[in-house]
Amino acid sequence: MGNACRRLVDCCSEPSSLDGQLQAGDHQFRRQQNGGSLCPAGSTASSHGVTVHTAGFAALARDLFQFEITSQVPDGLSQYVQGAKATQAVWYRKILSAWKSTNPPPTNAAEASCLVLRALQGHRKTDVQGLLSFYDLIPVDATTVVVPLTAVTVTAPTARYPHVAIVAGGSQGLKYEIQTLPVDSQSVADGDTVTVYVDVMKDAREKAAVPQAVIEAVRKRRTAQLRHDLAMADALQTQIKQAGYKIFTAKNSKDEVLARKYRVRLRGVDAPETKQPYGPQAKAVLLSLVEGRSLRVLVYGVDQYGRIVADIYCKNVFIQEVLFKKGCVWHYVQYDRRPEFAQWEKDARAARVGLWANANPEKPWDYRRQKKNQGSQH
Repeated sequence: MGNACRRLVDCCSEPSSLDGQLQAGDHQFRRQQNGGSLCPAGSTASSHGVTVHTAGFAALARDLFQFEITSQVPDGLSQYVQGAKATQAVWYRKILSAWKSTNPPPTNAAEASCLVLRALQGHRKTDVQGLLSFYDLIPVDATTVVVPLTAVTVTAPTARYPHVAIVAGGSQGLKYEIQTLPVDSQSVADGDTVTVYVDVMKDAREKAAVPQAVIEAVRKRRTAQLRHDLAMADALQTQIKQAGYKIFTAKNSKDEVLARKYRVRLRGVDAPETKQPYGPQAKAVLLSLVEGRSLRVLVYGVDQYGRIVADIYCKNVFIQEVLFKKGCVWHYVQYDRRPEFAQWEKDARAARVGLWANANPEKPWDYRRQKKNQGSQH
């Protein structure tokens, strides 16, 4: 657990390049006199340990590290939750157990938020929300967690807030923006989910967030390649993939690109499942829109499965709009109330295009609930 905590706090600096990261040594930390909390040298902790250096997930990691040693929950948490100290200790034991069993451990605010939600399933919702708020990890709804802008801190204060543009429905709630590498043919899981990769060297936020373990694995892989130790190089590539990254070889050159993997859940839409009528067709339409193209992904949060929830554009085309107008998706009103979405679905229904050619199509959320209930009966 201590190593995981240190590795998380290590993410809060920004070397000037990937090569600089490969050459950088581990940051040195000291224990502060006040409570023995683990903080970067020179930082000052607030009442619950959240500083510019330890915001969000790093503060949670530090407090879990302290809880494992002292069995004490953080001071000030009671101002955010109704549970007594003994109840709070139960929460931290569950979160700590989940953290230890997760391999690799969380490396950012989004992953830490999802872990907390999983660990505290069944507990009072207001208490779970209060605990997340205590660490500035505030859920949007029961299945979505906000990714705070301070989840990753870089050296230059002006670089903490990447440029974002006004999008359909306004920019309210927009957390950050990423530009992806071209999407391959195997990246679309269904009609509303796609896997993308982001070149870490072209995104300051991503570059700052590369875990030290990944940096070390990249360095060792290069060394193994120079020694023609292909077995070791392949093993290190596997390790890098398990951490959520991948090394690509650039086309028409021998240059390598380190990219971070994201699973993207299209915001505000719900496509038929692959075994539902029109499910395969919806998947095929999404694939035709994104395959071989770089995407602009505007991120609003993370769902309970660790997928970023986002609006997607390709060459200034709003992907969700196209899916609506082709009759490939339902408006997911429970989580998104944009009026243009409601209108696009209404128009597609009236035209009886796509899934609306069926007079009474089954809602995908009802289909999933039915399958879940059937599974619980066996």
